[in-house]
Amino acid sequence: MGKLRDLMLEEMKLRNLSPRTIRAYMSHMERYTKLFGKSPASMGEVEIRKYLRYLREE
Repeated sequence: MGKLRDLMLEEMKLRNLSPRTIRAYMSHMERYTKLFGKSPASMGEVEIRKYLRYLREE
């Protein structure tokens, strides 16, 4: 997730999100990536919907 992770962090800092919000968003992105075993950049709406269902059922 290297380059995408860095871009996400930079964007969140530019938007002046709180450190706690940034940690939460990064945590979810890491969980999302681990669940599907591939880069978030290669995933789309189908995977997002599956992840949201996963969170609801968890």
